[in-house]
Amino acid sequence: MSIHDRLHHPEAALLRQGDAAALGAALAASRADTLATFEAWRRALPELAVPLRDALNPPLWELGHIGWFEAFWLARNPERHRGVAADPEAPRPDSLRPGGDALYNSSRVPHDSRWALPLPDASATLDDLARQRAQTQGLLAQLGPGCRDDAALYFFRLALAHEDMHHEAALYMAQSLGLPMADVRWQAARLRLPRQPIRMAAQRWRLGWAGPGFAFDNELQAQERELDGFEIDSRVLTWAEFLPFVEAGGYRQPQWWDEAGRAWLRGSAAEAPRYLRCAGSGWQQWRHGAWRALPADEPACHLTCFEAEAWCAWAGRRLPTEAEWECAALGAPQRFRHGDVWEWTASNFEPFAGFERHPYRDYSAPWFGGSRRVLRGGSFMTQPRLRHPRYRNFFPPGRSDVPAGFRTCARQGD
Repeated sequence: MSIHDRLHHPEAALLRQGDAAALGAALAASRADTLATFEAWRRALPELAVPLRDALNPPLWELGHIGWFEAFWLARNPERHRGVAADPEAPRPDSLRPGGDALYNSSRVPHDSRWALPLPDASATLDDLARQRAQTQGLLAQLGPGCRDDAALYFFRLALAHEDMHHEAALYMAQSLGLPMADVRWQAARLRLPRQPIRMAAQRWRLGWAGPGFAFDNELQAQERELDGFEIDSRVLTWAEFLPFVEAGGYRQPQWWDEAGRAWLRGSAAEAPRYLRCAGSGWQQWRHGAWRALPADEPACHLTCFEAEAWCAWAGRRLPTEAEWECAALGAPQRFRHGDVWEWTASNFEPFAGFERHPYRDYSAPWFGGSRRVLRGGSFMTQPRLRHPRYRNFFPPGRSDVPAGFRTCARQGD
């Protein structure tokens, strides 16, 4: 990571390049958030039973999987010291919980089967989590607080990022079920500054990660890209800027939607964004299990990529490519605000030339091929440690449970 990245993204720099002491503190903070959010789930849903849906997981499975993943790649991994060179198939001792691999290995346990698994109860799962974390802490202590060895710390950083991702998923799964999650740390910001154009000159941009420290495999093998000059928004759209499209009948006018967008419209029967309704007093939003007046200056959120592209067609704008997004985020950081919502881009999620899978084989490679879009930036539900401008998130363009929105670029010639 460059000095520039460290100055402007200090918490993300800690995850990717912090020493063992900083990493240990971050792991402790991440676990505190995991447990606090799980307790909020238990208060809202004492039986912890959720319907079988593609975008959900049983809460006890999620919690057990977090601890299992950490132990699988650390305490049980005989090659953890080798980092990305570790053999993922190296023989491992049995899991701390007998049969744990058959319960929690997401690569081998089909999604829909997780509702029928003989999962331990909450008390036993929490006990497993504590014992697995004690093993992790012991291994980290062996390295010494000042350790910065990237190979030695790789799986500790991976476990931290993985837990942070599942914490965000717990928040947006709760939102999809209408559960109250009222911690003010995970609320959307108010975007009161105007959306301004940032003009970026034509240039060669190195897209991706090209330095020491931790990176996900899909970020590596950085690519040189020739970019024409472009103009990009300084922030994402607010509801005040998105809703005129809805009020003008945009969801009923097929000319704004491409073929895939029209297919999504037919299948979803959507007439407005998810979690919104128009009442007599104006627009309302479903948040924390109740309808509330919609703050017009909050970022437009829980939008599919199809909705973002339809708004762009209506407004005469376009989505940025991921190269343009990254160039502006790192090239104009004082003006380019990100981290309010995940931001759809025009780029499909594909490997960079020379891509090599890391030991966690199923992180990136199964999702290449054009079925997913790249999202950038992070959201108000994302741990700040993950909000790095080179991080590539990826979801199918029809997902709206994820806290995603968008910023736009001027079309060529405008």
